[in-house]
Amino acid sequence: MSQQVDSAGGAENRTSVERRGDRELVVTRTFNAPPSTVYRAWSQPELFQRWWVPKSASGVSLVSCDMDVRTGGKYRLEFGAGGSDTMAFYGKYLEVVLNERIVWTNDEGEEGAITTVTFEDQGGRTLVTFHEVYPSKEALEEALQGSAVALPEQLEQLDELLSSISE
Repeated sequence: MSQQVDSAGGAENRTSVERRGDRELVVTRTFNAPPSTVYRAWSQPELFQRWWVPKSASGVSLVSCDMDVRTGGKYRLEFGAGGSDTMAFYGKYLEVVLNERIVWTNDEGEEGAITTVTFEDQGGRTLVTFHEVYPSKEALEEALQGSAVALPEQLEQLDELLSSISE
């Protein structure tokens, strides 16, 4: 699967979603902000919760966002859809390098991926690479039908947030 999705930012800010092999998903996008600003949006809960939930997921909200973004730290994201039932996603940070990379586990199920996000400086702009490795082909297939579908929209929302925050 290789898919290109245009964004409001024009062709130079296109989100690329690519399946690599049986177990890998790679999503890339360039943002008009320096790595330190983009990293902040991924690592500070008050910023992260402003862009992570796709607006198209009407009625879904991030009701709890606990993130201790450091090597060995943990995270827990709890989503709700208006009722009392919530769904939690959680794991631990395996590696955190300020303004460069965040690696985390997805521990809510046996088929959880290892996610790596890198922030590459491109002269004041940032190339973000979101890379997930799944334990099986089936787990990747499930993600491609579910959470991965929302990534282009989420990154578009991140782009909007970045234009409203400064260094």
